[in-house]
Amino acid sequence: MTTTRAPGAASGGAGAGTAVRSGSGAGGPLLLGVRHHGPGSARAVRAALDAAAPRVVLIEGPPEGDALLALAADEAMRPPVALLAHAVDDPGRAAFWPLAEFSPEWVAIRWALAHDVPARFIDLPAAHSLALAAADDGAVDVGVHADEAESEAGSVPASGCGGEGDGSRDDESVRIDPLAVLAEAAGYDDPERWWEDVVEHRGPDGADDPFAPFAAVAEAMGALREEYGDGGPRRDLVREAHMRLQFRAARKEFGDDGVAVVCGAWHVPALGRKTTVAADRALLKGLPKVKTGMTWVPWTHRRLARDSGYGAGIDSPGWYGHLFGVPDRPVERWLTKVAGLLREEDRTVSSAHVIEAVRLAGTLAAMRGRPLAGLTETTDAVRAVMCEGSDVPLGLIHDRLIVGEVLGEVPDTAPAVPLQRDLTALQRTLRLKPEALERELDLDLRKELDAERGRLLHRLRLLGIDWGEPLVARPSTGTFRESWRLRWEPELYVRVAEAGVWGTTVLSAATAKAESRALAATALAEITALAERCLLAALPDALPVVMRALADRAALDADVGRLAQALPALARSLRYGDVRSTDTGALGDVAAGLAERICVGLPPACAGLDADGAAEMRGHLDGVHTAIGLLPDGHGRDLAGRWGAVLRTLAGRDTVPGVIRGRAARLLLDDGRLAEDEAARLMGLALSPGTPPTDAAAWIEGFVGGVSGAGRQQAASSAGGMLLVHDERLLGLVDAWLTGVSAEAFTDVLPLLRRTFSAYEPGVRRTLGELVARGPANGGPAAPEAAAPGFGPGLDEARADAVLPVLRLLLGAEGSGGAGNSDDLLEATG
Repeated sequence: MTTTRAPGAASGGAGAGTAVRSGSGAGGPLLLGVRHHGPGSARAVRAALDAAAPRVVLIEGPPEGDALLALAADEAMRPPVALLAHAVDDPGRAAFWPLAEFSPEWVAIRWALAHDVPARFIDLPAAHSLALAAADDGAVDVGVHADEAESEAGSVPASGCGGEGDGSRDDESVRIDPLAVLAEAAGYDDPERWWEDVVEHRGPDGADDPFAPFAAVAEAMGALREEYGDGGPRRDLVREAHMRLQFRAARKEFGDDGVAVVCGAWHVPALGRKTTVAADRALLKGLPKVKTGMTWVPWTHRRLARDSGYGAGIDSPGWYGHLFGVPDRPVERWLTKVAGLLREEDRTVSSAHVIEAVRLAGTLAAMRGRPLAGLTETTDAVRAVMCEGSDVPLGLIHDRLIVGEVLGEVPDTAPAVPLQRDLTALQRTLRLKPEALERELDLDLRKELDAERGRLLHRLRLLGIDWGEPLVARPSTGTFRESWRLRWEPELYVRVAEAGVWGTTVLSAATAKAESRALAATALAEITALAERCLLAALPDALPVVMRALADRAALDADVGRLAQALPALARSLRYGDVRSTDTGALGDVAAGLAERICVGLPPACAGLDADGAAEMRGHLDGVHTAIGLLPDGHGRDLAGRWGAVLRTLAGRDTVPGVIRGRAARLLLDDGRLAEDEAARLMGLALSPGTPPTDAAAWIEGFVGGVSGAGRQQAASSAGGMLLVHDERLLGLVDAWLTGVSAEAFTDVLPLLRRTFSAYEPGVRRTLGELVARGPANGGPAAPEAAAPGFGPGLDEARADAVLPVLRLLLGAEGSGGAGNSDDLLEATG
């Protein structure tokens, strides 16, 4: 279980019992209630810390992270980043604490490091949080207040839920969003717009009182907690009890005036509440605990976004990062960025567009009574001025700028499992940098660098680390190219930690996992697929184990369908061995043995099948036919003749379903083992008046339909259509049969025929329609020998000879002498 945890609630306030510094002359600890990932909160925290100069900074977060805080000062640490905690015995049980450059907690950490002031995390330890997560059986975001699990602003239970200290809660309680309540009270219908107006669009950091915003928000949160209760399940009360204990200890060590706390503002009233040490310790007594590991990992802006499922996410991390990072004129600078992006996409955007968009955004803000143009105004201005009213380019702007594709970085000195370190080293060696932006990678496996990249990606997939997704190969007869879609997600660090149980390097871990899966596999197709993946990943040490399991399972499996399902993967694996220089001798012997058993068992297995069984067996027939054709010399040469005999048996046996008989006839015809006259005879028998219409339609589907299997259906179906285009005898047989089907039977055969002919390309269907309209089945004129769709009848030899001089030049046949004709050119060039 992996959870993404916010450091705390979105907003909060001070309660009775602790003074919140509201001016330069006030005393007491400094409680800074913040909204997470808010640039306005981050700027305000920096200004308040500068003014107060505390001797210690307490931050909401797991205390295990204290040992890692010094890494935040490293120049190689570039947010967004996250603290990752995981159970040592179960790395999949993990939690993240994301921080962006504009997160108030990150600003507090950096301020403390820059001023040589201790910084400490005071939330419930991750050791308890992860244990409570397991006890709750995957509850959302352990250690995060119930309001944070749903939104950044938070929704808290209505008054009366949740007894103090007893963990009780009213499951029927109404949940509210604190920011929504405050926005509604201020006359806003959009909490985000209210927050921008009162916080994000505030004046410069040098305001008269840097503590005033926190005092105001604290007062509001205190009123909300009085109205709606403390809220949350027992673990939230436990978290606040732990924070109070750490808060008391810091005040005792550094004095009241020397302590500053940065936490989710919803928790500020709880920190100011007067409770006893004994009461807080009682809440923490008996908590479950697990051994945990913690480190920094890169994060992404996309994973900070609310629509990623992150409970404390924000709608526009890229926009917030812009607001926090620019020194002045945020609207002008933002619209300049937008113009640059649109220009990269070959859209015409001039400086005049930018100027007009700035003016329009400012006018919209004034009309709407806003202190400064916000994201809504700038987006409206971009749509009207730069996009000509279209919403289509706005999708690109949203993904690339408003959300953004930023991926953080962490220094090499950050703790990591050995497998992660090996992966990082391989990424550098192979020049495969993890990126948040999705991209495609084409590999030429004849090049050593690309071959190593492909092996790494295949090994990672075998380990469950899906950094790359293989794309459907382009039509090709070779095996030396691979295409991948790459995108690095923060969760992959958890997958790496999980895979660490298999080994300390990517190669050893993939080998160990492949061996384990081979021993545990129960299905033959599963083992053959594993053998294929081992060859793709170049795992020579795992192959003997996989091959023994494959031989044992193949010897015991008598089901022809499962044997046929397993053979294609083995045939592909033999081809992979050619380009990857892998010894596949043992694999070839197993593949040949499977093919022999399929040839013996397939005819009786095809008899008496129902429609669904026949459709499935037709797919197996296509797969086996392709596989036998792929078997290299020495494995496939002797089998080709036997397989042809099997296809002839299937094509002529009446007990075999029509779709299989038709498919067998078509495969024989394509391989040149069936004469066209014989194919026409078989079609005539299948479409004779004595054949039930549904059986005849199934035969047609098998004969002129496409090859079963994703990625090949369209091309193969069009090939079947071209067969009818070029052989009007077959088209005439189909046309004559179809016109003779009774009205009652036509309704039954129509779905089969539509499924077959709808797969043809539009041009093929149009040509077939023209041929049928011309009446090839009714004695119409035969198609000219040299004609093609779209061309006139016959061959104009004079026009053809006119290109011969150019062809001679291209083919290097200039010295053949004389102008000659096309026959002379063919003779001259061999």
